[in-house]
Amino acid sequence: MRTLPARRIATVAVAAASAVVALAAPAFAHVTVQPGNAQQGGYSAVAFRVPNENDNAATVKIEVSLPMDHPMASVRTEPIPGWTATLEKSKLDKPLKSHGQDINEAVSKITWTANDGTKIGPGQFQDFKVSLGALPTDTDKLTFKALQTYDNGDVVRWIEEAKDGQPEPAKPAPSLTLTAAPAKAGASPAAAGDHHAGDAAKGGESTAQAASSSDDATARTLGVVGIVVGVIGAALGVAGLRRKNSSSSAS
Repeated sequence: MRTLPARRIATVAVAAASAVVALAAPAFAHVTVQPGNAQQGGYSAVAFRVPNENDNAATVKIEVSLPMDHPMASVRTEPIPGWTATLEKSKLDKPLKSHGQDINEAVSKITWTANDGTKIGPGQFQDFKVSLGALPTDTDKLTFKALQTYDNGDVVRWIEEAKDGQPEPAKPAPSLTLTAAPAKAGASPAAAGDHHAGDAAKGGESTAQAASSSDDATARTLGVVGIVVGVIGAALGVAGLRRKNSSSSAS
């Protein structure tokens, strides 16, 4: 009978830990842009990563709106077996200059629709790859509002914009951070380097970005694990103290 309170405390601790994990899990399941960084003024291939968050339904359509306050002249989708991509264009108030030509309309929305027999099932995700450019030079972030449709009719609206100093919204819109282009090297051979060195530097930058993203996810995961371990440790400590007090009273 003396061990009954300890068992109850341990059960409560496990339940609390499970709740913490359950609350933390959705943070890893947003629709995101991969990688999350690109260079201003350049062209970049990115992927809209769409996870399936519904245990009882499958994703069959994803719609992504492109920011028309910073339109891009070139938007191309990569073919995905089982999916049909449709691009919608809108007229621009101010033409874009691209390779000496005026561009009067730009892609404002991309819709991927699953063909028969294709879906993103529970526990799965799909990358929808797009080539974008030229990326703007007058902003440090592009926001892409997205709608995710399930085969049971549910629609998840990933349209909330994160604000500095505030908690992340429940359904954040995917975003792409833009970094300034590096200063051009001087005329000296040491400053300019060769093409292979430049390619290696770009590869290192991409690796660093991927590592940063991975480290962030790892840090959050370890944080959750730390909370769980702390809750269980505290509960077991209380249980041990009660046992010790009970033994002292009995003797």
